[in-house]
Amino acid sequence: MFKVLSSKLRFFTMSAEQKFEVLFILGGPGAGKGTLCRYITEKYGYVHLSAGDLLREERMKPNSKYGELIEKFIKNGKIVPVAITCSLLDNNMQASDSPHKRFLIDGFPRNQDNVDGWNETMSEKCIVKGVLFCECSKEMCTQRCLKRGAAGSGRSDDNEEVLVKRHETYITNTLPLIEYFEKQGLIYKVNSMQSPEKVFEDTKEILSKIGW
Repeated sequence: MFKVLSSKLRFFTMSAEQKFEVLFILGGPGAGKGTLCRYITEKYGYVHLSAGDLLREERMKPNSKYGELIEKFIKNGKIVPVAITCSLLDNNMQASDSPHKRFLIDGFPRNQDNVDGWNETMSEKCIVKGVLFCECSKEMCTQRCLKRGAAGSGRSDDNEEVLVKRHETYITNTLPLIEYFEKQGLIYKVNSMQSPEKVFEDTKEILSKIGW
């Protein structure tokens, strides 16, 4: 699998001129990706794009041709087809008026198909500066998601039944990408089991390392 990925990834082959700069934020469901992105956005003004939030927003649009399909995948803890996700990410990046042109994309890529789809549609427009990996135990991730659901998150996937499927999908599809990116020197790990403030302090050092 790693050989296939290696032949397809072209993140750094093009000039960075005129390209959007992207930092992927990965971690299990409930690892604190969204919270961390909020801290970064408030401090630096970078644009946060949550793949999951964009899909949920699209699902709620009454005239969306993807709404029913997205709902089906989310309820089953499955990964939405990459063409849909990349289209939503692309549209939001192009529409952004941020002077930084720096984007935090959380919850993406989640499998090899996501990487291939990104490469086909976005590699000419973006340069990926790295992958920030939020390390968090399955137990804590689950507790956070259930607490979020109990507090009225409105997310149909914040329940025990779907969480089991989401964790299975994460372990099967996303963790192999983490291992690959780590071998390529693109992974920056942060312990997201700490308080949000401490996680952010550690992340600021990482952002400095990658030149953000």
